[in-house]
Amino acid sequence: QVRLEESGGGLVQAGGSLRLSCAASGRTFPTYAMAWARQAPGKERELVAVVTTWDENTYYPDSVKGRFTISRDAAKNTVYLQMDNLKPEDTAVYYCGFQTRKRGYSGSHNYADEYDYWGQGTQVTVSS
Repeated sequence: QVRLEESGGGLVQAGGSLRLSCAASGRTFPTYAMAWARQAPGKERELVAVVTTWDENTYYPDSVKGRFTISRDAAKNTVYLQMDNLKPEDTAVYYCGFQTRKRGYSGSHNYADEYDYWGQGTQVTVSS
């Protein structure tokens, strides 16, 4: 069992920055990928940042590329999301996810449904 706890959300003006943190506890080994996703009211959960642990590659959708940065501190079992130049359309609940079971196909880390654990989320609100 893995427990994930997000923090760092809040209210920020457009153009501002926030740094989200996700502290993991429990049986976190192995973890194949870590991700941040967001969900706005009436919308599906979408991945906004992924890091794969075997090669430390990162992935971002075009909507956040160049503005969001995912990083992790393996010693602290913590993953971060640095969000810069925030826009009102970034307003959502942000969730941290871990993929702890190996899937039988490559690229599974690009799908939110393929993550085994999610945190409770932290609200990010960007005002215009």
